[in-house]
Amino acid sequence: MSALPPATIADLFQAACLAELDALKPGNVHAFAAGHRMEVGDFVTSAEVAAPGLAAPGASVGERVRVAMQATMEAVGQNTNLGILLLCAPLALAAEGEGPLEAGLHRVLDTLDPADAAGVFSAIRRANPGGLGRAARHDVTGQGPVPRLSEAMAEAAPRDRIARAYVTGFEDLFAVGLPALRAARDRGLAPPWTTTAVHLAFFTSLPDSHVARKFGSERAEAVRAQAEAALAGLDLAAEPQAALLAHDRLLKDAGINPGTSADLTVATLFLDALLKARGGT
Repeated sequence: MSALPPATIADLFQAACLAELDALKPGNVHAFAAGHRMEVGDFVTSAEVAAPGLAAPGASVGERVRVAMQATMEAVGQNTNLGILLLCAPLALAAEGEGPLEAGLHRVLDTLDPADAAGVFSAIRRANPGGLGRAARHDVTGQGPVPRLSEAMAEAAPRDRIARAYVTGFEDLFAVGLPALRAARDRGLAPPWTTTAVHLAFFTSLPDSHVARKFGSERAEAVRAQAEAALAGLDLAAEPQAALLAHDRLLKDAGINPGTSADLTVATLFLDALLKARGGT
């Protein structure tokens, strides 16, 4: 299929970010409630300023992430979108190429190099995400040789769903996110409830790695299991705001932010929009 122009990619990225904010996603920042010392406006601004760098024509994955993260930090002064950028940059680059998008994504992931790692490491240092810690190899704060980005992501994959995406061809988006979105649409749900359905699919089925970085893997699994018990059976067609907001308050009162689930949700919306714009491939 035909390549998408950078302006279209930027518009679709920004639209995905804004659509995610419109949905009620327990524990995250959204139009129904702020949280974690962040407001919806911070994320709206972040989407706007990050879009040009994320969609920069011909730019590498690492450069897209670095430039977009720099623009975000200069505009809002805090990390609102590192995970989003890490997931969406390979999709944006793949969308510039000809042919099926999934095949293009695999080509992008197969050709990541040390320059990509340098750009991503720079963005991570600038964002300084909570609970980052240190790694024995490929540490973003270290002074050693810069690896290929694919090697660094493979090292982090067992503990981070975003890194795992880089070594599985974004499996979670294709196996969890897109099917949840399509099922929600088939049920007649309209945005933003289709987006809530995507978020809950991730949140209730996968331990959130942002929670795991801050509180440990056992707590992340407990949070997931609690969400599954409380939320997985909700009828979103009934627009159950009260139940979702109650769980939202529960999580925020405990300082728990399932941020990776939100990042995967944005990336799913972006991927879906790219596929539609390119004729479904």
